[in-house]
Order: sequence, then C-alpha cells, then structure tokens
Amino acid sequence: MSGKVYFIGAGPGDPELLTLKGRRLIGEADLVIYADSLVHPGICAFARRDAEVVGSSALTLEEVWERVLAACRAGQTVARVHSGDPSLYGAMHEQIVRLQAAGIPYEIVPGVSSAFAAAAALGAELTVPDVAQTVIFTRRPSRTTRPPNEDLRALAQHGVTLVIFLSVASMRAVVADLLAGGYAPDTPVAVVYRVTWEDERVLRGTLADIAAQVRAAKIAKQALILVGPAVEVALRRGATDRRSHLYSGDFSHLFRQARPAGAEARRARDAADMSLG
Repeated sequence: MSGKVYFIGAGPGDPELLTLKGRRLIGEADLVIYADSLVHPGICAFARRDAEVVGSSALTLEEVWERVLAACRAGQTVARVHSGDPSLYGAMHEQIVRLQAAGIPYEIVPGVSSAFAAAAALGAELTVPDVAQTVIFTRRPSRTTRPPNEDLRALAQHGVTLVIFLSVASMRAVVADLLAGGYAPDTPVAVVYRVTWEDERVLRGTLADIAAQVRAAKIAKQALILVGPAVEVALRRGATDRRSHLYSGDFSHLFRQARPAGAEARRARDAADMSLG
C-alpha cells in the first residue's frame, strides 16, 4: 500500500486559520475529502485543479472508506479534512482503526480548535491566575453516549472553565445540570455561534439568563458554550492583580533572576526622576 492519508484540521471556519502545513498538504493531495457541512468552502480553493474534491456530509463511514482505500491502493495521497482540530469530536478514531488494520500509513495535522477561536472572539484567556487554571472540554449526551463518570453535573462541581461542544440545542438542560452541579446562577457564560465565519454571533450572560438569549437568537447548532469566572468581562477592565509568575519581577526562572522589590521600586523612582529632569 503506497498511498497515505493525512487528517488535517481545517480550523474553526476562517480559511486563514488553516495551518501552513495543512494548506500545503491539501495542495499536494490527489483526493480531498472534507466535512462540507462544517468546513469553510474556501479551504477547498487550496486543492489542485486536477484533484478530486468530495464532500463527506452525505456519505457514510463505509462510503468514505471505499474512496480512501481505492486511492491508497492506487498510490495516491488523501487529505481527509476535518473542522477545528480533528482530535476533538472529529470522528477520526473510527477511520484510524481501519487504516491501521489495512496497513495504510497516516498522519494527523492539528488545527485551530473552535474552543480557542471562541476564546479569541471573547478577548479572553481561559486560564487566569487565581481564577481558573483548569479547562474541561465536554458535551451533553444526545445520540452519542458518554461514560457515566462524565456527567455534566459532576464536572460542574469543579467550578473550572468549561467549554461545552455540541450541546446548544439543549441549552436549558445544560443550565440545569450546571446549577445542580454547583455553579451559581450569576456564573458568567458565553455562547459563540459559528466562530470566525461571516455570520459569527456572540451571546454573553449568566446561567440565569443565557438560555432565554439562546432561544431568542434561535441558535440550535454550531455553537460553543463557555462557562466560568474566566469568561467574566470585568476581569479585563483594568485589573492588575491577576499576574502570572512568568513576567513578575520577584519570580526567578531559567532566563531571569528575581529582582528584590526594593531595588525594583528604586529603579522605577530613578526612571521617573530622569524623565522629569
């Protein structure tokens, strides 16, 4: 088997967020199979003119596999393009199992997850010192089940930053689970719809009012739910007490020794005096 398959993360939407390696491999591929219901059509513009480009939204796993297997038997390169990063809810595992059984080599090229694109759209860091240092990615069960120890109410007990995928259609149930798990009604929440696409929308609120906002906006799919104190807008309004150690003058690391607080203050005063003089 001389062909090879590349699983490529296309990013959240905006074609400019595709990695350089992903773009190169799409341009070199003989067969491009992309998740056309989720991947921006502009991504396909990077394919060769003579490449076969196939949307996978109407295909079953078996139909995708037949095309991949035929291409690899013919010594061709296949670009299997998934939205976001393929390691998160990417339906990639079931394909990898078949590739390994058939002895077909493959490589995974990471992409920009919609989780991080949503944080960027919010202008937020998901891990703020003394506020949140843990992020959980999860989803509510629907037709896809999950292990019982991953119940959303149990995860909510940690009080960390939650990024909830594939669940906005059940927003009321999400809110109920989070409240039952221990989040307060005034916990900040953001819902980001089709992040980086032309029709992107951002809703901000709390657990007390976000479900009503989602219902009024008629958002039922392709949206992320971000929950926790790190999402709070007020954290970014002039607060200076949430500093990381990395750039703190009294913290030593491999590239810099700690500076005594007195010496640092003296240098600041000297600098101020020089600017006045």
